Amino acid sequence: MTNRTAAIRIIKRLRKAGYEALLAGGCVRDMLLNRPAKDYDVATDARPDEIVKLFRRTLKVGAKFGVIMVIDGGKQTEVATFRTESGYTDGRHPQQVAFCSPRQDAGRRDFTINGMFYDPLERKVIDYVKGLGDLRKGLVRAIGDAQKRFSEDYLRLLRAVRFATQLGFTIEPKTWSAVCSKARNITKISAERIAMELEMILTHPGRRDGASMLLDSGLTGAIFAGVGAKEARFGIEVLGRLRKKVDFPLALASFFAAFGTKPAMAHARRLKPSRAHNRHLRFLLEGRGKLLESDMGLAQLKLLLAEPYFSDLYEFQRAIQKARGEGIGPLLTVKKRARALKGSKLTPRPLLDGHQLIALGVQPGPMVGLVAQEMYIAQLAEELSTPDQAGRWVAQWLKQHK
Repeated sequence: MTNRTAAIRIIKRLRKAGYEALLAGGCVRDMLLNRPAKDYDVATDARPDEIVKLFRRTLKVGAKFGVIMVIDGGKQTEVATFRTESGYTDGRHPQQVAFCSPRQDAGRRDFTINGMFYDPLERKVIDYVKGLGDLRKGLVRAIGDAQKRFSEDYLRLLRAVRFATQLGFTIEPKTWSAVCSKARNITKISAERIAMELEMILTHPGRRDGASMLLDSGLTGAIFAGVGAKEARFGIEVLGRLRKKVDFPLALASFFAAFGTKPAMAHARRLKPSRAHNRHLRFLLEGRGKLLESDMGLAQLKLLLAEPYFSDLYEFQRAIQKARGEGIGPLLTVKKRARALKGSKLTPRPLLDGHQLIALGVQPGPMVGLVAQEMYIAQLAEELSTPDQAGRWVAQWLKQHK
């Protein structure tokens, strides 16, 4: 069963029980644009307690806001009662919810292209907010008073940029003006939610336009205080040179390409990234320039190739070179050398372990790690290939470092 099929089954059940029920929001927009929809949401005049009674398996995830999750056929579908919202004291969540008509429900939504309903049984679009017209014009327009819409939920500032980026649309002038005037308020939204929106903007193929909107609106300056226009513009150029599909750490590294590692990581920490994303981002920032050393030693090349983010580092450096208007000859040389190593073991087991090093006369403690590291580099450089050779190498090392 698909998500769409599950949603239509729920609508049929609600209709049979005498309630009004329609598909709502983003799935309607995507259907009209012939885009695949991830989720299919249902809006109904049934109250939360009535929905719970009607379906065998439900989750009361947002019952106080009129939202029930219905589980049917192994799919979870959000079923929400038509409602109005008010009392946005924190710029994100409403304090009061009142159940209402479909027209009133459409009026409390964010953008016209997200405010339409669809009757899948009669195959009819129900449009109270002129969303169809904006969809045809390629416009992201706030429903009603744009200033008010953004004051209700400041996350909508980023959502406006995200929809424009993902759909290739233009933000309608009054809506854009409101985004710019309210941009400083984005800091009232949690770092995690900001990061989610930024990820969807910066990893989309239209990321260059999206990043430009973030900068021109003032959202970049609000989220990353201290980022200047010159540095951001270079970052946008690098973003625009990346391959079509990228992950978030690579996109962030590109956006901060004009910064040193330390300030770039400080900016990124405002998004509270995971440890894995932090490691990924740091590797890319610290690795800038390394792949331009086409004659680097074999050991260094193997160590870089063994990194899980090597391909991202290559893409990052290639994008930087293109943004600077510089050639990628050294990169191509490194790529050729890397291909020649395909099939070889990049991270072989060390020829000697710590106990064996101590037995050969290495002083226990930090020196063991130092000798082990240098010996391993010699092994990767293919200067050593057997334990006997490694033993002689250690003896020579100790002799030189008495």
